[in-house]
Amino acid sequence: MIFSEKYICAGEEYNSYEKNVPAPYIRKCFYMESPAENAVLTIGTPGFYRAFLNGSEITKGLIAPYISNPDEMVFYDSCDVTDRLHSGKNVLVFLLGNGMANAPGGSVWDFDKEPFRVSPRIAFALEAKTASGDVVIEADGSELCHDSPVYFDDLRCGERYDARNRIEGVLSVGFDDGDWQKVIICSSPKGKKTLCNTDPILPTGEELRPVSIKEGERSLVYNPHRLAAGFDVFEKYTDTKGFIYDFGINTAGIFRLKIRGVRGQKIELQFAETLDDAGRLYYGNINFYPDGFSQHDVYILSGEGEEVYEPSFTYHGARYCLVTGIDKEQATEDLLTFIPAHSALSKIGGFECSDPVANKLYGMTVNSDLSNFFYFPTDCPHREKNGWLGDAAMSAEHFFMNYDCLKSLKMWLAEIRAAQSPEGAIPCMVPTGSWGRGSGPSWDAALTYIPYCAYRFTGDTDILKENADAIAKYLEYTFSRRKPCGTLDLFLGDWVPVGGVRRASTEFTDSVSFLSICRKAEFIFDIMGMTERRKRAAEIATVIRDAVRKNLVNFHTMLADTSCQTSQAMAIYCGIFNSDEYEAAFNALVNLIHQNDYSFDCGMLGVRYLFRVLAEGGKEDLAYELITKPEWPSYGHFIEQGFTAIPENFPADTDRHDSLNHHFLGDINGFFIADIAGLVFNPTGRNVHEFSVRPHLPSQLDRAKASFRAPDGLIEVEVRRIDGNVEVSVNAPGSMKQI
Repeated sequence: MIFSEKYICAGEEYNSYEKNVPAPYIRKCFYMESPAENAVLTIGTPGFYRAFLNGSEITKGLIAPYISNPDEMVFYDSCDVTDRLHSGKNVLVFLLGNGMANAPGGSVWDFDKEPFRVSPRIAFALEAKTASGDVVIEADGSELCHDSPVYFDDLRCGERYDARNRIEGVLSVGFDDGDWQKVIICSSPKGKKTLCNTDPILPTGEELRPVSIKEGERSLVYNPHRLAAGFDVFEKYTDTKGFIYDFGINTAGIFRLKIRGVRGQKIELQFAETLDDAGRLYYGNINFYPDGFSQHDVYILSGEGEEVYEPSFTYHGARYCLVTGIDKEQATEDLLTFIPAHSALSKIGGFECSDPVANKLYGMTVNSDLSNFFYFPTDCPHREKNGWLGDAAMSAEHFFMNYDCLKSLKMWLAEIRAAQSPEGAIPCMVPTGSWGRGSGPSWDAALTYIPYCAYRFTGDTDILKENADAIAKYLEYTFSRRKPCGTLDLFLGDWVPVGGVRRASTEFTDSVSFLSICRKAEFIFDIMGMTERRKRAAEIATVIRDAVRKNLVNFHTMLADTSCQTSQAMAIYCGIFNSDEYEAAFNALVNLIHQNDYSFDCGMLGVRYLFRVLAEGGKEDLAYELITKPEWPSYGHFIEQGFTAIPENFPADTDRHDSLNHHFLGDINGFFIADIAGLVFNPTGRNVHEFSVRPHLPSQLDRAKASFRAPDGLIEVEVRRIDGNVEVSVNAPGSMKQI
């Protein structure tokens, strides 16, 4: 397989808010003397592409091939095209999108200023075996290019399409490209050339029709991010009033527009998660972009019959869309539909119980997980689309409990390793450029947690081998950053706590998160037979634990750190207390909840551990009540607020909405499966042919059922309360051992 470095482009100009640069078409005509017996086409680009061979699309999925920093990794797709070739003239046509490599910016991450920035470009290699001999076709500068009707595209901001510039027959072999321009032979991206062996992004097969269509308008949003960046100087909307389409669920995907109208009619689509109190479309929580470039798409009609349009190089996170530029007769149910999409992960786990609230919450976590899985876990599908490592660390376990995500997360870990500095530091989000490094162990944990969870749930050792060096280097780097007292105090702590008040110190959460990393690293090195590395990880863990116990635990009260729920739950879960201290520490945690009016006050770190600790200590009724009660703060309150996904924080009714579709608060999903239903797969972490059943069925439930498709087959556990007794039924493959 050839990863060609013969890159070509239509031009070197960057796309920007001020000056939109159209996505280019590139055509390659070539001849085959005889039919192909076997043929493979490999395509590489730092941005996105759509590919067509002899009129048929061969792109693997949406926004292909991947999202990366092209100075670190450049991804190639490969596909079998044997049946698409024929003797005589053939034609390859590419439509190129900007992707990560040519982002116009935003006011935060500096993607527009990164050294990796390049205009759309592509390299390809067609390798064919024929009766006449082997054939290899690559770019050679003879290819032709032309502007496409896509006159602006951005992964985050949206896409704009002028159908008046549609080129009929452009994909066909016989198309006359005599007035097209020669391409430019250009530089190859610096990053490692890598086959994109990951789950493609595909539509789910469901097409959401609007549940309501109402006349409405957009909220006039004051956004300090936009003003601070000078974004008020850019393009404004043509219209502010139109028709609000409600698709009933806040999810991620693309749209399909079907319309008949007059030539030059301009349709604008503004996507958003929510409405304001007056029922107007509200997108003030989608910061960082100029007004007019925030999940905003434009379609200009050709006026030639029914026109159908789907974007090529963007996707949106939304429930609502304000459509302007249409009249009432055009505002039909058929005008606009929403097509959910995400990485094509198989669902391998499940949960269902006797309480519709828990069932609804489980479904919301699944929606948020998949809405935020576009090649890798993202923080939100509407605003950032960034791969924050802290978010993935909190979700790693329940991802593997629910989805076959090994292949996708292996690929992302390769990106994380590529982003690691020679000293061992890793950025808080990947891919990135120079932005976002040095955020601390609670975020860096993904480098270790993902391989650890992957091995536990799949038995795959390759992922341990691939990441062992990076983990070892990271341990030494972070250990060297200790304070004189032996603890760590770096940057990001218990994110988005209830009420916006962070109660746990960063010193504590950094130190205990690093301890957890060390313990998992010790396990990984032991599995891999890396004796010296295992001893070193254990040694570092002991030093960190001793420092936490000496400096951040009050043994008179058995309270950790600042006497808050997050610190106490983390301390218990991560083994800060000795076994003879456990009961007093657990009772102190329960007392903290009672003192807080029987409510939790944690952030993303705290809720990952709190409910697990409570259930393990026999307080499953309290844990379940904290999760499902309708009053704020709780997960049940999300349902009361009408949310259909898990939000970024725990907003009170009077709070300004932040993101309403995040996955990092979703570990209740894993709590439902492993603690309530009690299905614990591979409890020792060392044998994927073992499982245990340890239900903690709260008194609020009569029944709970969980399932997991293990390597050996499907395991099902059902727990029922019958005549005051809890009865458990188990169905599992004969090769599985229940321990």
